[in-house]
Amino acid sequence: MTDEHNKWTASVLTLFPDMFPGPLAHSLAGKALADGAWLLEAVDIRDHATDKHRTVDDTPFGGGAGMVMRADVVDAAIEASALTDAPLVYLTPRGKTFSQTKAVELAAGPGLTLICGRYEGIDQRVLDARNVTEISLGDFVLSGGEPAALALIDACVRLLPGVMGTEASLHEESFNRGLLEYPHYTRPADWCGRKVPDILLSGHHENICAWRTEQAEIATRERRPDLWDRYQRDLKNQKEHCHERD
Repeated sequence: MTDEHNKWTASVLTLFPDMFPGPLAHSLAGKALADGAWLLEAVDIRDHATDKHRTVDDTPFGGGAGMVMRADVVDAAIEASALTDAPLVYLTPRGKTFSQTKAVELAAGPGLTLICGRYEGIDQRVLDARNVTEISLGDFVLSGGEPAALALIDACVRLLPGVMGTEASLHEESFNRGLLEYPHYTRPADWCGRKVPDILLSGHHENICAWRTEQAEIATRERRPDLWDRYQRDLKNQKEHCHERD
């Protein structure tokens, strides 16, 4: 097996392959791509249509508005993907909401094949036959799966070894401890009458750490009560587990 086969790879099945790498060609992900730290493949679904018009969709059985991407064409595109042992992911509002935990899981694997839907979606039969995992970025609808694919790939690539300039940054980010991230400040210390909190200028690292944890807890409690409830449950379970060990 060559080094190329060992690299984390994103294979994207799309009707618009020119949308890739797009933003992924820039910043940390772009540098890592140029350096060969990860690989990107864009598969044009239209290349796998069987008629001269390269038709990829048809009217839905049972009636209704819009068109549906054909199972046979999408399946042929999946078969043509370079990845054979990576998870298949279909980006759709019907999927389970994407999370940092899922990003960590996907980044730890060999890569993934992403299916970008268009129109009203994809024939359910190919999703069932291929055991496709359905993932959503949130409770909103996009014109297609491509913007979601770009976001998901970026979330995974930045977790790959050596991509982030400062590995410690990953441990301080939102969701890493079940909390949103604390606020950040830099020079000037006084901007338009707004001053940096004194604690951050104290040089007392233990107090700064405690302040940052407190600020993260406040932000999570106020902005994401769902995360806060989960965080509280996890803390309670940890304490109960410690008592059982004692």
